[in-house]
Amino acid sequence: MKFGETTPVLRVFDESKAKEFYVDFLGFKVEWDHRFEDGLPVYIEVSRGDVKIHLSEHHGDCCPGAAVRIETDDLVGLQDELTNKDYRFARPEIDDTPWGTREMSIKDPFGNRLTFVASDSD
Repeated sequence: MKFGETTPVLRVFDESKAKEFYVDFLGFKVEWDHRFEDGLPVYIEVSRGDVKIHLSEHHGDCCPGAAVRIETDDLVGLQDELTNKDYRFARPEIDDTPWGTREMSIKDPFGNRLTFVASDSD
């Protein structure tokens, strides 16, 4: 039995705020977007490195408040990158957890939590 990659779908409510957070702040790029016609909800794929996330304004796709964990080999570098952007809605900090990982959690404007986790090399 073989499984393919996993792509989380996160609920968003505003395309411009979603792009401000995921593209301008987190450094993802828009791979594609789709809407059935003008005025209808958008569905967007963003990526950074090997990470792909789908962002959906469609109410039936998912609920806000999801949590996603993303491994990185340079958590400190990512924190520095994000801090230098001076994004007014988030100042992410690295936490050393009681279970032995280093993590940095950031909530998007829609209540979804992205937790970046240091790989063993960081």
